[in-house]
Amino acid sequence: MRQCKGWSLVLLMMLGLGSLAQKLPTRDEGLFQMQIRDKSMFHDSSVIPDGAEISGYLFRDTPKRYYFVVEEDNTPLSVTVTPCDAPLEWKLTLQELPEDSSGEGSGQPEPLDQQKQQVTVDEGTDLFTYKGNDVESYMATSTPSGLYQLELLSTEKDSNFKVYTTTTPESDQPYPELPYDPRVDVTALGRTTVTLAWKPTPTGFLMGQPVQYCVVINKEHNFKSMCAAEAKISADDAFMLAPKPIRDFSPFDFVHFGFVPSDNGFGKDRGLSSNKISRAYLAKPKVSDIQKVCIGNKNIYTVSNLKPDTQYYFDVFAVNSATNTSTAYVGTFARTKEEARQKTLELKDGKVSDVFIKRKGTKFLRFAPVSSHQKVTLSVHSCLDSVQVQVRRDGKLLLSQNVEGVRQFQLRGKPKAKYQIRLRGSRKGASTLKVLATTRPSSKQPFPSLPEDTRIKAFDKLRTCSSVTVAWLGTQDRNKYCIYRKEVADNYGEEQRRREQNQCAGPETRRKSEKVLCKYFHSPNLQKAVTTETITGLEPGKTYLLDVYVVGHMGHSVRYQSKLVKTRKYC
Repeated sequence: MRQCKGWSLVLLMMLGLGSLAQKLPTRDEGLFQMQIRDKSMFHDSSVIPDGAEISGYLFRDTPKRYYFVVEEDNTPLSVTVTPCDAPLEWKLTLQELPEDSSGEGSGQPEPLDQQKQQVTVDEGTDLFTYKGNDVESYMATSTPSGLYQLELLSTEKDSNFKVYTTTTPESDQPYPELPYDPRVDVTALGRTTVTLAWKPTPTGFLMGQPVQYCVVINKEHNFKSMCAAEAKISADDAFMLAPKPIRDFSPFDFVHFGFVPSDNGFGKDRGLSSNKISRAYLAKPKVSDIQKVCIGNKNIYTVSNLKPDTQYYFDVFAVNSATNTSTAYVGTFARTKEEARQKTLELKDGKVSDVFIKRKGTKFLRFAPVSSHQKVTLSVHSCLDSVQVQVRRDGKLLLSQNVEGVRQFQLRGKPKAKYQIRLRGSRKGASTLKVLATTRPSSKQPFPSLPEDTRIKAFDKLRTCSSVTVAWLGTQDRNKYCIYRKEVADNYGEEQRRREQNQCAGPETRRKSEKVLCKYFHSPNLQKAVTTETITGLEPGKTYLLDVYVVGHMGHSVRYQSKLVKTRKYC
């Protein structure tokens, strides 16, 4: 008993705790439960509690030492160290003190400096050493009483770690137990999904402890502990730096943590730039490639929203919900399936092809002329929203443009050349196109030429109760123009008109009763290429939708922008 008191006194004096009233955290169960609920007791302390996991932080190349007392001989002991950010070097030693270290029973302790010297000069007996990033444990069924020292060192970078020490390892069981087969299996694999399955931990259903599973997904590597995964997540999300070892760090130095400095001058006194801090605080965090999701007690999970043809690493952790301790299963990795190869549409020389593209979708076309050619004429008619057109000749990029309406491109030819055309749809909705490629220089174009302005102009002063007068621009080419009208409701809006604005839907889709007339028109002088038409037979106070179609030589038509008009109600 005298020796036990001596150990406690040495530990208190060596740590400089100053007050003999502090009770060492031994495994007196009632005292332990009280102490472990007050986690501040062990915060930033060199004393390791018996039967509780503590977290710590190491600065690079700066060792840290922890101490604990085993009060009785033949006591079982278990020490577990979990590296988080980087590999650690750690060593467990039993400090050898002389028998008279307690003052030979006189009740008078030796001077503090002499007690410290006895501990620090004699390095003690090395019990266990380890270097690496695995979760490693020292376990002994019988250990002598004495003062134990745990020294940790990180040589790569500043790092977090966790330590668990217990003298009752058989009854504690702090970490969830792994099943006999601890592997994570991939049971299904898709282009954007991976289904995982694993055997449940015995800790949950046999021992009745609350256990849930957490899944971590990333593109770099598997993690050996939850601590390591959380450290990576925190590093990706962090916007403040850890304080330096020698820094005079004030608890009121909020500027250091990214808060905008106040007018009280703290930031100025600390020598920190308020402009730099403001930028650090307001900076947008980058999107992390690592995800963590906790799924309860299910042991099957499907990961979704993955990228095709990409390798991912999957880790599963069994977490004790009561203590927040965790155990890692043997992780796995898998590559998602490739995106289904797009079927390439072959274009025939001089033939119009209809192409449909889903919203934000992509279509590939190929044109391989059978004869030698000097140029290729590519005509594209985008019927709805604009479409991105990209053309390559034998892999070399020739053009990349957004096309709305009708566009014609002249491409320089090359003997035996092959042309790859990529069409990318709009974000707004699906797209419909008509595409023609030809090497024939004298071939008539299938799509009619259009003026730059395809609006229909209505003259308000010429509006009557039964008629409206409109005008539109033409071109130098002689084309056929057809006018159609349709009565619509007064609340007919832009959204409805946009949905119906399919330029590829020609006059053949309209009712005969909606047709007003067809006529041919052109002008050698573009300044005078304008025509007017008065539409009669309308009813007073009614709203009408007017459409003008221009028809090309091969029968393909293009619709001008629709126009809403309303007749006068009273005349």
